[in-house]
Order: sequence, then structure tokens, then C-alpha cells
Amino acid sequence: MRDINRTGILMVVIMGTTMAGIDSSIVNISLPVMSKQFNCTLDEIEWVITVYMLSFSVLMPLTSWLKNRIGFFNLYIGAISLFTIGSLLCALSTNLESLLTARVIQALGGGAMAPTSMAIISYIFPARVRGAVLGWWGLGNLVGPALGPTLGGILTEKFGWPSIFYINLPIGILTVVLAFKYLDVLRKQPKLKLPFDLPGFILLTIFLVCLQYGVAKAEVAGIGSPAILATLGVAVVALMAFIWLDRNKTTAIIDLGLFTNYAFVSCILVTISRSAALYGGLFLMPFLLQEQMGFSEGMSGLLILPNAVFMAALMPFAGKWSDKHGSREISMCGLFLLAVSMYLFSILDKGSSISMVILSMTVRGLGMGLLLAPLNAATLSAVRPEEVTMASSISTLMQQVGGAIGIAVLAIITQASFNQHILAGASNHYAHHLALKHGFHISLIILLVTLIPAWFLPRSNVVLKNSDAHIDT
Repeated sequence: MRDINRTGILMVVIMGTTMAGIDSSIVNISLPVMSKQFNCTLDEIEWVITVYMLSFSVLMPLTSWLKNRIGFFNLYIGAISLFTIGSLLCALSTNLESLLTARVIQALGGGAMAPTSMAIISYIFPARVRGAVLGWWGLGNLVGPALGPTLGGILTEKFGWPSIFYINLPIGILTVVLAFKYLDVLRKQPKLKLPFDLPGFILLTIFLVCLQYGVAKAEVAGIGSPAILATLGVAVVALMAFIWLDRNKTTAIIDLGLFTNYAFVSCILVTISRSAALYGGLFLMPFLLQEQMGFSEGMSGLLILPNAVFMAALMPFAGKWSDKHGSREISMCGLFLLAVSMYLFSILDKGSSISMVILSMTVRGLGMGLLLAPLNAATLSAVRPEEVTMASSISTLMQQVGGAIGIAVLAIITQASFNQHILAGASNHYAHHLALKHGFHISLIILLVTLIPAWFLPRSNVVLKNSDAHIDT
């Protein structure tokens, strides 16, 4: 027990989550090439992204049950292996149908990685350093999506689209090898043969798939479309049935009792709303930089760089700060800076200087860096040790759902605003500018409102009784 290599364990979980994160964004830039090879329409090829998004969240609620059933070691090895096998099948696909099937397999593995990694960190690392560790882990979790488009473009241009999936093979195999070396201590974790809540899992899956599919397609078909309303209606009915069925069940797939924990609920509300605002704002950013301000794709990527740099620099510091002083104040500071960045984005236009763009990106990076690690640490410290895996699953799931809703809602709002300004006689370009401005204002309001639940975050990352039931040497 004294020979645990915590640095090695952290490296392994960072590798897994970074690999899954890269694949959440690496495919987008290769879609036109895939579309030509498979001779399919834009609507058809978009399913390569859609099925990944829908499948990604399916395995997240199972993380806690699987951890009890097979243990962290087998769960993490299984998730990486499933993701790697799915990547190989993606690269070998000869038609759209086989590619979509492979993407589902890949997403099932990828979706289990983030909540499993957070739970492993909580199990291995004592609460007094958990914020700092989550800061370093969060870097890997965010570097992946940031690198995806650039890496995808280079690989597709030089080696063809299958290379964006082949690249996962050596990384996945190396991660499995290192997992056997460093995660061996997790083999000793006790296993429990708990019954599986099949009705609850089916209802929750229907809710998640219908909700994400409905909001994703609403921006194209319109929120008032009968098909969209029916899909969202099924999601609501499935959620209500799930709550009614599992509210008093001791072996529920999601422990609804956690939602009576006000500190945990505050963390989840902050997670949902910050994801909605940030993913939505990120969705609008390329339109602002490229269509409104006239920057090329390459220049837009460079201008976004300060965001990543300052976020990376601050995350470990913010994690250490939350370990010493608690998560509430630093998280609220991060939210406020993110709200300020949304205001700065809203006043950018074609006449704005590059320095103003860099300032906006810097403020956004500072806000992200101050918020993410303390929020993750607060989420884990708000629950009892035996609830950590369930809490990390719910948190990761709500981040996914919040992001999907944020993108869809802002897309619908900006399109409606654009149509309104066109009808009022504005030019196409000016109407688009006003619509984007409106979208950033909505993100700003969401972030300011999020300060309310953030006030109820734990003032200190309290070590609950028996919270060092994880391995603390």
C-alpha cells in the first residue's frame, strides 16, 4: 500500500480522459471529406457527431453500479479498451452505417472515462490535496477538445480521415499498459453484486437520448416543430416516470437522495448553467471571429490561444487554493470573470482591435481556470465517500446535458433574433452581428444568475467522516 505511485495513477487517468476529449471535437473538420467518400448528404454525415453525443452519456449513469460490480480497475480498463476498439472500427469503416455503429462503441467507452477518472482520484488522493489534483486532471480533460480541430485538420490533410481514429490506437494501448502498471492497487477494491435497475436505466436512457436529440435538432427544425415537441415530450414523460419509479428504490441507477443534499445540488446547478453558458458561447465564437470580424480559421485558432494558456496556468493554482480556503469564493470569482468575458465578446465588431480580442479571451481563460477545479472539488467534498462515484457520474452527465442545451438554446435565440432584425430592415451582416450580441448577453445573464447557487457551495472542502476511506498513506 505504501508503494502507490500517485503520479503514475494521475498520468493514466489524464491520458484516458484527454484521448476521449480529443475525439469529441476531432471529427468535425473531417466531415466534408467523409461525406464525399461515402457519397452522403450533410444531414446524413452529421450523424457521425450526433450518435457520438447521444451515446456518450448512456454509460455515465452506470459508472457507480459498474464500480461496485467489477471495481474501478476493470471499469477503467474496460472503458479504454472499448474506446480503442471503437476507434479501430471507425478507421476501418467502409460505409456510413458501419462508421455510425463504430462511433456508438467508441462513445460508450469515452463516456465512462471522465466520471470513472474523477472517482478514482477521489478514492486514491486524500481530500486535502484533491482540488490541486483535479486541477491537473482538468487540464487533460480540456486540452483534448481544444486540440481536436487542429489535430484533425492536419491528420486528415496529410493522411486521410481514418488517421484521426488510428491515432487513438497507440495512445489507447499505452494507456492500458500503464493502467496495469499503476492502477494495480485498485484490484484490491471490494466488489458488491448489487441488483441492476433495468427499468430505471431504460427510462433514464430514453430521457437523455430524446432530450439531447430534441435540443440538437431544434435549431434546424425549430422548437415548434411537431417532431421536436413530440421528442421533448417523450423526454419529459420518461424523466417523470424515472423519478416516480426510483424515488424510494435503494438500488436505483441514480441515487435521487443526493438531490436532498443542498450543497451537492448547488454544485450541480452551477455545473449545468456554466456548461450551458460556456458551450453556447463557444458555439457563437467562430461566427463572431470569422464571419463578423473577418479572421481566417487559422488566425481564429491563434486568437483563442490566450484562453487556453491562462486557463491552463490557473487551474492547478485554483485547485490548491480551494484545498486551503474552500471552493465558494474562488468559484464565484471565476463565474464573474466569465460573465465579464461574455460582455466583452458582445461589444466586439469589425472595428475592434486584436488586443481587444486577446483581452476578451484572457478574461475568459482566467474565469475558466478559477472555476473548474474548485467546482469539481466542491462536488466531491459535498457528498459522503461511498457517494463519490455516483456524484461524479451525475456531475459529468449534467455537464454534457447542460452543454447540449446551451448550444441549442443559443442557436435558437440567435436565429430568432436574426430573423427579427431582418424583418425590421437590417442588413444581413448587421442582423447577424446583433443576433450574436444578443446571444452573448444571454450567456452573460445565465452566468450572473449562476452566482446565486454558487453562494451555497461549501465554504471549505470539508473532509467528511471516513472520507479517507480511499487509499491515504
